[in-house]
Amino acid sequence: MRRFVVLGHRAITSADFKLDDLCGSTGRLDILLRCVNSAFFLSHSIRRDVEITLMLLGEPNPPKTIRIDGSEVKYLNPDERSTAALIRNALMQKGEGERRCSPGIYVSERSYQDVLSNISKESQMYYLKEDGADIRSCDFVQDNTFVMGDDQDLTPEEEEILMNYEPKKISLGPVSYHADHCVTLVNNELDRKNIA
Repeated sequence: MRRFVVLGHRAITSADFKLDDLCGSTGRLDILLRCVNSAFFLSHSIRRDVEITLMLLGEPNPPKTIRIDGSEVKYLNPDERSTAALIRNALMQKGEGERRCSPGIYVSERSYQDVLSNISKESQMYYLKEDGADIRSCDFVQDNTFVMGDDQDLTPEEEEILMNYEPKKISLGPVSYHADHCVTLVNNELDRKNIA
């Protein structure tokens, strides 16, 4: 299993946004939407061994946590607008605990700490950080979780919470990449090493 946890520091937590203005009106939810596409889409199929958790931490009601499970997901298309519509529908859901909004898409109010604490102990956690060890020198297990920010680094408080789980810090190379490119590079590296 490959898991990605992406923190959207300003991503809107209300369904009150227009699909025509994803960059301007959603607190950069567009970055998280691109991460979803990078996590799942291959040339002619969807990765079924991937799960992505989007932490929406912006106004008005943070946190909202969207979890997408590739083994179950349906109706996911490789364009930001249709993915945004699925996220907007998830944000409309009321209730307690984690709720299924559509096949493979779940919403909850779980905190960042809750998300990390619910990841299997069998999963090796990685913190994508520019000053980490080169990803090409890493030996991966079969169950891996990668934690990263959006267009902002993790805050000191978020980093402190993550460090309690003893993640390995890894770098994707000598330059900074967009968040969705980081997801693509991680997938590529695991593909090359034949890690599920």
